Amino acid sequence: MWLNPEEVLLKNALKLWVTERSNDFFLLQRRRGHGEPTGRISGLLVGALDSVLDSNARVSPFRILLQVPGSQVSWVVASGAAVEEVKKHWDWLVHNLLCSLSVFENKEDVASFVRGKVRGLIAEEVRGRQAAQEVEPEKFREALVRFELHFGLPASEKLVTYYSCCCWKGRVPRQGFLYLSINHAAFYSFLLGKEVKFVIPWAEVTWLERVSGGLMTDAVRIKTRHRQREFSMFLNPDEAFGVIGQLADIALRRLLDSEGLEVDRVLQQPARITKRILEEQALREYVLALFRLPRSECLHEVASCSVWTPHARCHTAGTLYATDGYLCFSSREEGVCMLLIPLSEVLSVEKAESTALLPNPVIVSVRTKKAFQLIELQARDQLVENVSSRLRALQWKKSTFRSKRSASAPTPYYTFYYDTGPSDEDEMEEQVLRNTVNSEALMTAFHQKQPGADQGAEREKERRWEEHFSEFGRGVHMFRTDKMHRLVAMGIPESLRGHLWMTLSDASSELEAHQGYYASMVQKSMGHSSLATEEIERDLHRSLPDHPAFQNPTGIAALRRVLTAYAHRNPKIGYCQSMNILASVLLLYTKEEEAFWLLVAVCERMLPDYFNRRVIGAQVDQSVFEQLIRERLPELAERVPDVSALSSVSLSWFLTLFLSVLPFLSAVRVVDCFFLHGINAIFRLALTAVEANAAPLSACTDDGQALMILASFLDQVGSEESPCPPSSPPAAEDASTAQNPGSTIGDVPAVRHTNITDLINESHERFGDLTVRQVESLRCRHRIRVLQSHEDTTKDNALRVVTPDVSIPAETLSAVYDLFKMEHLISLYWGDGSSAAAAEAAAWRPGVERQYRLDRPQFKSLYGLLAPWAADAHQHADTLANRTFTLLDQDGDSLVTFREFTGWLDTLYCEELNEKIRLLYRLHIPPALTESEDEPSLMKSPPMSTNRPLCVTRPSGAAAGEPDYQEQLKQMLKDLGRQREKDVEKPVPLMNQREFIQFCKTLYSMFHGDPEENELFQAIAHVTSLVLQIGEAGHRGSGSEVGVEWTVSFAQIVASLLTEQTLVNFFEKPVDLSAKVAAAKEKQYHQRAGLLSLQRAPR
Repeated sequence: MWLNPEEVLLKNALKLWVTERSNDFFLLQRRRGHGEPTGRISGLLVGALDSVLDSNARVSPFRILLQVPGSQVSWVVASGAAVEEVKKHWDWLVHNLLCSLSVFENKEDVASFVRGKVRGLIAEEVRGRQAAQEVEPEKFREALVRFELHFGLPASEKLVTYYSCCCWKGRVPRQGFLYLSINHAAFYSFLLGKEVKFVIPWAEVTWLERVSGGLMTDAVRIKTRHRQREFSMFLNPDEAFGVIGQLADIALRRLLDSEGLEVDRVLQQPARITKRILEEQALREYVLALFRLPRSECLHEVASCSVWTPHARCHTAGTLYATDGYLCFSSREEGVCMLLIPLSEVLSVEKAESTALLPNPVIVSVRTKKAFQLIELQARDQLVENVSSRLRALQWKKSTFRSKRSASAPTPYYTFYYDTGPSDEDEMEEQVLRNTVNSEALMTAFHQKQPGADQGAEREKERRWEEHFSEFGRGVHMFRTDKMHRLVAMGIPESLRGHLWMTLSDASSELEAHQGYYASMVQKSMGHSSLATEEIERDLHRSLPDHPAFQNPTGIAALRRVLTAYAHRNPKIGYCQSMNILASVLLLYTKEEEAFWLLVAVCERMLPDYFNRRVIGAQVDQSVFEQLIRERLPELAERVPDVSALSSVSLSWFLTLFLSVLPFLSAVRVVDCFFLHGINAIFRLALTAVEANAAPLSACTDDGQALMILASFLDQVGSEESPCPPSSPPAAEDASTAQNPGSTIGDVPAVRHTNITDLINESHERFGDLTVRQVESLRCRHRIRVLQSHEDTTKDNALRVVTPDVSIPAETLSAVYDLFKMEHLISLYWGDGSSAAAAEAAAWRPGVERQYRLDRPQFKSLYGLLAPWAADAHQHADTLANRTFTLLDQDGDSLVTFREFTGWLDTLYCEELNEKIRLLYRLHIPPALTESEDEPSLMKSPPMSTNRPLCVTRPSGAAAGEPDYQEQLKQMLKDLGRQREKDVEKPVPLMNQREFIQFCKTLYSMFHGDPEENELFQAIAHVTSLVLQIGEAGHRGSGSEVGVEWTVSFAQIVASLLTEQTLVNFFEKPVDLSAKVAAAKEKQYHQRAGLLSLQRAPR
């Protein structure tokens, strides 16, 4: 293959290469040892070196060098695994370039000319192979064969990509290949006769990071709960780290929280995931976050271009992103200039005549009689055709919707009511008020006049915004530049605030596209009662309780309608605390229907995953914030012992956009910035607040003090509209300061008053370089940590519930949980998605904590790994596993919980002999033993006689002095007094003749392979004979009819077993459960993989 020319200082360093052909400008070389007789020491050494050094030019056995006469520097221009491949490249160079090179006088020109030609050939190959690369080229197919051969995973375990790398063990590198599949990272190395291989499930990954130190430079560290691995790649380390992070994030979202966290529909089908799809998905996530688009948008085209920016009077270079419903432009430097054009606003997309100054121009015309000019568009014709096609489809859909609306019933009549003061004479019915939809913002009726508010300043703001609109445009498709940030930082005038919130969030497009939707949601949701509506009613009067709008039934009713309608629209989110505060502020500045669509934009686009049942998104951003503190404020991070305390204090900042911690008018200014910059505005402001209090935070001794410091600081942040009042009476403060200058009040340092405008500007200056791309990359990694933290909590809760009921040591119980969970995950990896456990995993019920359960095949797999007694017949072991599952499945849902599973293990490994026998006894009576269990061969040739005592030859001398069986039974029954009392409380049904035969068969199968096998067989024969005698004696004594089966009790069987010390020793012999679990972990993966492969194989 052609290679991007790479310098080689020594053409034949260490004599590793043998020259096969040469001319004045090119060398064709063969790797020493390749093609030579085997066994030569030089070939072995070079082969070992090739495994350690990772480069295509070095590993490939043939290469072509470009050499310039008189120069010590050469360039590798091609390489190949076979001589035929390299000869083709050699012949091309000789026939097409060699003659041309002789005319160059300057040596540098020769090298530059050849390098340019080779790069052109590479570009042609890339364009020609783009489609073929997705259909698994030859090298990928070879890697896939090696992956399947080395690790033996099912064919459904799709390999996504692979990298040559070094795996570090301490300071020792091990060269090999890292294979990345949909569920695992797998490493394989074979060097100097030693094989190393291991598999890391993505579901066990807890953290990913880049590390450097010593010999290990820029390595990828993958951490699990039990160990960590470092991998260093010579080629494409950034790409490898990104793919590893994506695969781990996707797998954890799909396996651990498929319902709570949204996964793209393409990624929900793991078999469709390829490296190219991952790249497209990463770009799509970035575009959705940058422009805060609906999550349903698909990215179709990406093209470099330049847009004419009238305010700058020039073309601004950047990238155009075309999605289902939008044309998005971003300058090369993120945030300098952005443009968002909804296709619903577009009239036409047309090509213009291309000129030297305006190459490949495209004109986008919008409804406001405005046009945007794009030039230098790559693949212009195809892009215009695609966008025009989507535009026509959208226009047809809108026209169809209009015709349906005109033919349908008229829009519901809205009534409007504002009660600005209490009135005993004119009270409105609660039910009428509930159905009222307000057409104006609440602030118009409940305006709070702030003392000292400057109306002149408000008019000045309005004037500046009008000037901005005339220069940069008005509406969703206005240019968003740094000048807009400065205007927003100064404060949006109240008269424009609602309009700009709708514009900046593009909630206006959603409202226009869904006329009448909110009214229908209100009608459908009112009167319905659910957990969400109960929580909403509880929080209604806690939403801005000091504002007059929410001291009035009108405001409360509007808030109820918005929250209830949203809960009805999105039952997956329903209602989450802090949504009431956000909705309250939105209602103050926008109409009720607009407030609803703004809430939709915030919850579903601008703060994704924030308001699900476990607030995952907010916790992820807390973890990101913690890392940003370490990176951006390293001095503070060094002095503060626990940075995580600072991030936990800030949780309410992110959930409520500072509305719960800042004075109201200052907090509204933060919301202004949020609608312009998204979550980055909150990150920047939070970092600035922490940095401003670095000194007192460094001196604080506990989390409570840190909370008080930050709360006091934020409480003093005022605005121009409402100067912040002092936190304590001036006289008291002066007295306190006079008595003890420099003192603190309540152990909290006194803080200076801060203006919100200064704070916003400072946050932009200090941390304005924090980009959306950086935040999205951090979120991807930190989501892994947060999800695993939730898994740890789930595990701790499960162990806490189970621990009081079992005697299994805590460490072993933890390992059993891991085994139990992994069995569930393995079925999700490769099993049939319709299985009961997979369906249960997806069936999240509100208010119920996640709980892993196993279905019958999963339980049978663990039964085979953990049962303490081996069975001599696989069929009988399978029968026992089925009966055990039926016995444990007490609620009849065909699933076994971890509590039921550990109770079974505890009985087998930790309980006394009586409980073990009780379990075996219950496995051979209903409900575990069913009437439909058909074993005719057992009844045709039973292992013993059923109508007469069994005669067994006793060892010589055993009969002398032996007590009579009846005497023995009396003694044993006395010793079982406690057990009989237990049986009175929980009576166990009698066992009939057929069930006893099954019981005997199980006992015989349990002794297979035991060192005392013969003695155990003899002992069970004696016990069987004894029980038969007891059963038949009881049958005759009761005067039962002939032909009716006799029965025995549990106590009689236990007493009979206790007569044989060999059996007693067998059941009381301790078995190491921890060793059994450790062995099961080693076998579980490959055993289940093999079984599932057989189940999925075509018949």
